[in-house]
Amino acid sequence: MCGISGELRFDDRPADLAALERITHHLAPRGPDAWGFHSQGPVALGHRRLKIMDLSDASAQPMVDSDLGLALSFNGAIYNYPELRGELEGLGYRFHSGGDTEVLLKGYHAWGEALLPKLNGMFAFAIWERDRQSLFIARDRLGVKPLYLSQTAQRLRFASTLPALLKGGDIAGTLDPVALNHYLNFHAVVPAPRTLIAGVEKLPPASWLRIDAQGRCERKTWWQLDYGPREDELNLGLEDWRDRLLDGLRDAVGIRQRAAREVGVLLSGGVDSSLLVGLLAEAGVDDLLTFSIGFQDAGGERGDEFEFSDLIARRYGTRHHQLRIDEHEVIEQLPAAFRAMSEPMVSHDCIAFYLLSREVSKHCKVVQSGQGADELFGGYHWYPPLVGSDDPFASYRAAFFDRSHAEYTATVHPDWLAHDAAGEYVRAHFQQPGALDPVDKALRLDSTVMLVDDPVKRVDNMTMAWGLEARVPFLDYRVAELSARIPSRFKLGDGGKQVLKEAARLVIPHEVIDRKKGYFPVPGLKHLQGKTRDWVRELLLDPSQNRGYFQVDMLDRLLSDPSQDLTPLRGSKLWQLATLNLWLNEQGL
Repeated sequence: MCGISGELRFDDRPADLAALERITHHLAPRGPDAWGFHSQGPVALGHRRLKIMDLSDASAQPMVDSDLGLALSFNGAIYNYPELRGELEGLGYRFHSGGDTEVLLKGYHAWGEALLPKLNGMFAFAIWERDRQSLFIARDRLGVKPLYLSQTAQRLRFASTLPALLKGGDIAGTLDPVALNHYLNFHAVVPAPRTLIAGVEKLPPASWLRIDAQGRCERKTWWQLDYGPREDELNLGLEDWRDRLLDGLRDAVGIRQRAAREVGVLLSGGVDSSLLVGLLAEAGVDDLLTFSIGFQDAGGERGDEFEFSDLIARRYGTRHHQLRIDEHEVIEQLPAAFRAMSEPMVSHDCIAFYLLSREVSKHCKVVQSGQGADELFGGYHWYPPLVGSDDPFASYRAAFFDRSHAEYTATVHPDWLAHDAAGEYVRAHFQQPGALDPVDKALRLDSTVMLVDDPVKRVDNMTMAWGLEARVPFLDYRVAELSARIPSRFKLGDGGKQVLKEAARLVIPHEVIDRKKGYFPVPGLKHLQGKTRDWVRELLLDPSQNRGYFQVDMLDRLLSDPSQDLTPLRGSKLWQLATLNLWLNEQGL
């Protein structure tokens, strides 16, 4: 797990090493253990290393193989690298390191882009092909590892985070109005390739880009998630799917224990993270490290789930660490958390993960986390209204979107208004082939778009801010493909995630399963009371911070009683506006 960067020139000039050095060293928290550069004519690659798979310098990056004519900068983890290494050795390749980086380099030499479907892991990487004078960039299936791009007529730059890319200079840093429309409507999700900043893109998940020194470019999507059972699965019942899912999760959890360092678990106390602990115990992992976080109660809401995380910790005898955060520390640490964000995220979980990661990084460098289960297995409340819907898009929009288009136009200053971009995007996504069931249409959108740019990005940004690698077994591509084949009726039962809960019943205590759904709550941010509300008022109305994106009368309305203006997902509309200003402040934009 690391931070990567690079530049390719199209104007017969050498790569700008000074700019690349600024970009790369901004990624230092993602890779605190080592750093390096490789420059060759029009291209330069940078790398910050977090040592996980192979602790020796033999796996240092950028990795260069002069015999093969390849240079690699890689962020992520390839869990099936031992099997791929054996296959490559059978083809005559020799290895000089013990990790996954060299396997990736030699695998690309052997198979080119056909390597990608062979990989089980999370990754974003760039390979310079010396003889073809061509750069190949790729991202994993479900976008667990990020990659941001900036291209002009003179050059292409890339980096693991958007703030790092800004350090290279020559990016104006102005807002993209269309992306702002997505942000304010689609629950702060700006789908790839857009970002909120004009002139900066992100490489979409499951895609690759090949570009040469003349700027000639080729792009391709190399994987997609199709819904519906195979012909031989049409008659399977709930128990059949349960057993197949449990087998898949056992393998996904087990393969993510591969590391040269101890692997812990982020234990919220919910079904998903508790199941990870149970499966690891079942696999014989003893004395497992687990970590939980809680906050002050507010607005009548409980700020922790320690009752359930403690139950699991006691049941499996884990080395458990419990962290409780006061409101003053939440406000104090929010700016730092927003500096760590590649794009502004409204979820209160962000500060939870940021502070939890700070604590976890003192004890270990790798953790497993339960993100993805709700999107894959139907755990959210907006899925049932789509059952049998004659207009799935309208049903989804009513349940998920933060605002109507009319309210959006009343919120945004006329200078920054755009068309109904978010609505058009979701409607078009629902119309794509590969998902016939209305619920499946929503699950596909959430699993391949919303999940990538909300929960998954949150976990990557907040854990890597402390040099902590988070692994997400529910996003093993084999589990994702299996989930897409399971009929939605086996997901929505039992209050959601029925098939997953049935699998969990065979592993963990029922008390954790048969309870009200929870999450990492930060009630103080949701209800915006006391000092937090005063701080938000200053953030939005202080003349030095008001950028003119929003209409003042709407700000006054939201500030008058923020707890009464919540989105359909029960998020604060006021907080959503404040997070944009806070993120821009912290990025110097």
